[in-house]
Amino acid sequence: MTPLLRTHHIGVLVKDIASATENYAANLGYETRSEIFHDPVQTAFVRFLGLPSDSVSLELIAPDGPDSRLANALKKGGGINHICYEVQAIEDAVLLLRDRKYVTIQAPVPAVAFNGRRIAWLMNRDHLLVELVEKAVAPQL
Repeated sequence: MTPLLRTHHIGVLVKDIASATENYAANLGYETRSEIFHDPVQTAFVRFLGLPSDSVSLELIAPDGPDSRLANALKKGGGINHICYEVQAIEDAVLLLRDRKYVTIQAPVPAVAFNGRRIAWLMNRDHLLVELVEKAVAPQL
């Protein structure tokens, strides 16, 4: 059985988030969905953009310094870095993808970008980097 995946965002590695934001806005019509914020666990600065008619976001990611785990990838040119899927049960999704030969890069951890909802990172044999984010729990009334 395949976990219910919903495309959440596409991650793009950039040198400068402000100038990349201007580029995506001017050339493709993206709008800002978040301020630039720092995620110390991911060693990155991040901003989310989106098209007015689309629920899938574009995540701009920049290393937070020369020791960031993203610095080497940026030196190789940056660009599309990962695809993120929202899942209901993150542990189940990680186990299922591992059974399908994905390698766990990072087990579920709370993420600044998602108000503490957990994310996990996996990679397949084609070197596709996949991020999973657990679905937000609806507020109880």
